[in-house]
Amino acid sequence: MKRRGRALAATLLAMICGISLPLAAWGAVPYAQIEGTGSTWSELIVQQWIADVNANGMKVVYTGGGSTKGRKDFANNSVDFAISEIPYQGTDEQGQADTSQGRQYAYLPIVAGGTAFTYQLKIGNEQVKNLRLSGETLAKIFTNQITNWNDPAIAKDNNGRKFPALPIIPVVRSDGSGTTAQFTTWMDKQYPSIWRAYFGRAGLTSYYPKKSGSRMVSQAGSDQVMNTIKGFSGNGMIGYVEYSYAINAHYPVVKVRNAAGYYVEPTQFNTAVALTQAKINMDTTSPLYLTQNLDGVYTHNDPRSYPISSYSYMLLPTGAGDQRMSTAKRQTLADFMYYSLCTGQTKAGAYGYSSLPLNLVQAGFDQIAKLKAADPAVELTDRDVKSCNNPTFDGKNLDKNLLAEKAPKPPECDKDGAGPCGYDTGTGKPATDEQAAAAGGTAPAAGAAPPAAVDPVTGQEVPVATDGTTPVAATSQPVTASPDTLSAERAGDRRPFGWVVVLELLALVLLPGLLAAMFRRRLAAGGTSR
Repeated sequence: MKRRGRALAATLLAMICGISLPLAAWGAVPYAQIEGTGSTWSELIVQQWIADVNANGMKVVYTGGGSTKGRKDFANNSVDFAISEIPYQGTDEQGQADTSQGRQYAYLPIVAGGTAFTYQLKIGNEQVKNLRLSGETLAKIFTNQITNWNDPAIAKDNNGRKFPALPIIPVVRSDGSGTTAQFTTWMDKQYPSIWRAYFGRAGLTSYYPKKSGSRMVSQAGSDQVMNTIKGFSGNGMIGYVEYSYAINAHYPVVKVRNAAGYYVEPTQFNTAVALTQAKINMDTTSPLYLTQNLDGVYTHNDPRSYPISSYSYMLLPTGAGDQRMSTAKRQTLADFMYYSLCTGQTKAGAYGYSSLPLNLVQAGFDQIAKLKAADPAVELTDRDVKSCNNPTFDGKNLDKNLLAEKAPKPPECDKDGAGPCGYDTGTGKPATDEQAAAAGGTAPAAGAAPPAAVDPVTGQEVPVATDGTTPVAATSQPVTASPDTLSAERAGDRRPFGWVVVLELLALVLLPGLLAAMFRRRLAAGGTSR
């Protein structure tokens, strides 16, 4: 009786705390814990999916560490799955084997997104939130050709707006990173003369080369890159991360110039537009089945397109004799990926990613079917796109991407020779003319004198009149900066303490009654013994 009471109390406590009891405990689902490592580019959405399926009894553990680590861990049979932004290369940059070492696998696209450039740049005490840079300027910044924020190329990208004489400090990844591979692939394809002169050869790299004597800073993982840039001493820094990290940190990102001459950020809409031009290997007999060629993405001339957009892959174990896999693990992996490809995609936009289109989800289901081919005991009933909730789907036309069709055209103030627009970046919201107007309009058109100059010594704005000579009121607002009140706490810091408060309240409510009941039982027991 006492055990039943304690079990009931524990169940009630779990329900009050919002903890769902695993179905596997009741024998309804044959699940077993699965473990993976790899990409930090896609880690934020993967961790959200893991939290979501936990309520259904699926236990998934994922540790980042970078795409290179994920591929190596998978090859060494130390994980059940891995996630990477690039496929196995055969041989890596250091001359070491980059293969699965014979372990059977399939590439499974899991989420789309844009590689963003987040930065800390202040004019006086105000954070710039609407910086614009062309691809050429970015390539020169990350190859040490542009080293100061007052460089004329940066002013040109911002329609003549000048920035303080402040050294640029690029922040790059120190670990083997898919984000680095995506970024360097783009530079190699679009700006080969700039990138190859710096790298020393053609091609991509997962390990960003840092030259001696440069101000470049290296950090392991996207989290550390983000934290370094937004830190107390981060003024002047710029680095590359998946867009979701900037959104999560409430931090601005660079609007990158696309082939149509518009400066855009990697919202879910702009990424979806860009990836309509991705060429996916649909040859089911190819070892690179479902991998991407992004050449068309880089040069897409749609004004809404974000040029550095791509997909992330899971390495799915498909061998019938895979030493780490069991029926329970395969079932967990199948159901986890079914959730991720369907309902999980509805959360992509809010986290700074973009949902997969229908053709890739359907191909993903075909890959999941290989788990059942390896083990017929795996249950895949009712796992099809007809029951799949995904914001890109048009069930009548597989070639359509509803998310891309909904993407608004960027405001005219984000076009070459205009603006720059005054709205904040890093919010995840699509940019529109209405948003630009709500932010207080735009800067003067091309040819107009800028309303402020920058003191190259102090970095402070010096107000000037429209004729460029007569001082105006000192209350004039900066054009390319807006106030940014940085909180001393991170958003995630509040969550653990919130749970502490809940538990303390539960203790205050439940413990007195439990203690009183225990005291009464002891008295009763004592009376009986006498």
